[in-house]
Amino acid sequence: MCAAGRYIQVNRPDTGGCGQRNTVRKMIWVILIAAVVSGMAFVRLAPTDVSRWHRPIGDAQTTDGEGWSARVVPAPPGLLSDLHQAMLALPRTERVAGGVGEGRLTYITRSKWMGFPDYTTIEQDGATIKLYARLRFGKSDLGVNGRRLDGLLERVRAKRTEG
Repeated sequence: MCAAGRYIQVNRPDTGGCGQRNTVRKMIWVILIAAVVSGMAFVRLAPTDVSRWHRPIGDAQTTDGEGWSARVVPAPPGLLSDLHQAMLALPRTERVAGGVGEGRLTYITRSKWMGFPDYTTIEQDGATIKLYARLRFGKSDLGVNGRRLDGLLERVRAKRTEG
C-alpha cells in the first residue's frame, strides 16, 4: 500500500503519484543525511588556526561563562610542567602550540562522539597560572570546559600531595 492508502499494482502505469512521493521522501532523507555527514566532517577536519587560539590570556579570574571557563591558581615551582603532563594524559587531547619553557601551552580536546574541538590555554604569569578553556563551535559547552579544568587541577593537586 502506498502513502496515499492505495494498493500499487506493478503492471499498472498510473500509481496515483505514490511512487513520486516515495522518491521525494528518499531524496529528502539522502539530502539530510548528506548534510549531517558534511557537518560532522567539517567539525572534525577543520584546520586549527594557531594564531587564533594560542594567545596571551590577559586579565583573568576564576569564573565560568557561556562556552568558556577560566581558573587562576597560585604557581608553586613545577606546576606548569605538572599541568602540561596532566593535559596530555586526557583522552583525545593534544598540544597545539607552546611549551613549558615558553610559559604558555595550548591544547585541543575533542568530544568523544562528535569530535567537537575545545581549546585550553595554560599560561604562567609570575606567581599565578591561568587556565582558559573555550569551545570552537556553538554557544554553550554545557559546563564541559569548567569540569575539565577543575578535574585537571584536582588530579595535579592529588599527584603533588601523594608524591
